[in-house]
Amino acid sequence: MKTDFQKKVDEIVNNIRVIRERKNYSQDYLAMKMSSSQNSYSKMELGYSKLTVAKLLEICEVLEISVIDVIYPNKPRAPYRLVYNPAYKLRR
Repeated sequence: MKTDFQKKVDEIVNNIRVIRERKNYSQDYLAMKMSSSQNSYSKMELGYSKLTVAKLLEICEVLEISVIDVIYPNKPRAPYRLVYNPAYKLRR
Protein backbone atom coordinates (compact mmCIF):
# COMPACT_ATOMS: atom_id res chain seq x y z
CA MET A 1 0.00 0.00 0.00
CA LYS A 2 1.30 3.44 -0.93
CA THR A 3 2.00 6.00 1.74
CA ASP A 4 0.66 9.55 1.54
CA PHE A 5 4.17 10.67 0.65
CA GLN A 6 4.42 8.25 -2.28
CA LYS A 7 0.95 9.27 -3.48
CA LYS A 8 2.05 12.92 -3.53
CA VAL A 9 5.23 12.05 -5.45
CA ASP A 10 3.15 10.11 -7.98
CA GLU A 11 0.81 13.09 -8.31
CA ILE A 12 3.77 15.44 -8.93
CA VAL A 13 5.21 13.11 -11.59
CA ASN A 14 1.78 12.88 -13.23
CA ASN A 15 1.51 16.69 -13.20
CA ILE A 16 4.88 16.91 -14.96
CA ARG A 17 3.66 14.53 -17.66
CA VAL A 18 0.41 16.47 -18.13
CA ILE A 19 2.23 19.80 -18.42
CA ARG A 20 4.79 18.29 -20.81
CA GLU A 21 2.03 16.94 -23.03
CA ARG A 22 0.12 20.25 -22.96
CA LYS A 23 3.24 21.97 -24.25
CA ASN A 24 3.62 19.26 -26.92
CA TYR A 25 7.09 18.37 -25.66
CA SER A 26 8.28 14.81 -26.13
CA GLN A 27 10.13 12.83 -23.50
CA ASP A 28 13.06 12.82 -25.89
CA TYR A 29 13.06 16.65 -26.04
CA LEU A 30 13.05 17.03 -22.25
CA ALA A 31 15.73 14.37 -21.87
CA MET A 32 17.91 16.13 -24.45
CA LYS A 33 17.50 19.49 -22.67
CA MET A 34 18.42 17.80 -19.38
CA SER A 35 21.45 16.04 -20.90
CA SER A 36 19.88 12.70 -20.12
CA SER A 37 18.57 9.75 -22.10
CA GLN A 38 14.94 9.34 -23.10
CA ASN A 39 14.96 6.00 -21.32
CA SER A 40 16.00 7.49 -17.97
CA TYR A 41 13.48 10.32 -18.34
CA SER A 42 10.74 7.80 -19.14
CA LYS A 43 11.62 5.76 -16.06
CA MET A 44 11.23 8.87 -13.92
CA GLU A 45 7.78 9.63 -15.39
CA LEU A 46 6.70 6.02 -14.92
CA GLY A 47 7.92 6.00 -11.32
CA TYR A 48 10.66 3.42 -11.84
CA SER A 49 13.35 5.89 -10.79
CA LYS A 50 13.21 8.56 -8.12
CA LEU A 51 12.43 12.18 -8.79
CA THR A 52 15.06 14.24 -7.00
CA VAL A 53 14.78 17.91 -6.15
CA ALA A 54 17.54 18.63 -8.67
CA LYS A 55 15.62 16.81 -11.43
CA LEU A 56 12.40 18.59 -10.45
CA LEU A 57 14.09 22.00 -10.68
CA GLU A 58 15.66 21.12 -14.01
CA ILE A 59 12.36 19.89 -15.45
CA CYS A 60 10.57 23.04 -14.28
CA GLU A 61 13.25 25.16 -15.93
CA VAL A 62 12.87 23.32 -19.25
CA LEU A 63 9.05 23.49 -19.06
CA GLU A 64 9.27 27.17 -18.05
CA ILE A 65 7.04 26.75 -15.02
CA SER A 66 7.44 27.17 -11.30
CA VAL A 67 7.81 24.29 -8.90
CA ILE A 68 4.58 25.42 -7.19
CA ASP A 69 2.71 24.87 -10.48
CA VAL A 70 3.86 21.25 -10.46
CA ILE A 71 3.23 20.56 -6.78
CA TYR A 72 -0.11 22.40 -6.54
CA PRO A 73 -1.42 22.71 -10.12
CA ASN A 74 -4.99 23.64 -9.17
CA LYS A 75 -4.21 26.10 -6.43
CA PRO A 76 -5.79 29.47 -7.24
CA ARG A 77 -3.37 32.33 -7.30
CA ALA A 78 -4.04 35.22 -5.00
CA PRO A 79 -4.79 38.37 -6.96
CA TYR A 80 -2.54 41.28 -6.25
CA ARG A 81 -1.94 44.75 -7.53
CA LEU A 82 0.82 47.22 -7.07
CA VAL A 83 -0.12 50.19 -4.91
CA TYR A 84 1.66 53.49 -4.90
CA ASN A 85 2.94 54.33 -1.45
CA PRO A 86 4.19 57.91 -1.17
CA ALA A 87 5.77 57.14 2.23
CA TYR A 88 8.10 54.61 0.60
CA LYS A 89 11.28 56.20 -0.72
CA LEU A 90 13.74 54.44 -2.94
CA ARG A 91 17.29 54.37 -1.65
CA ARG A 92 19.94 55.29 -4.14
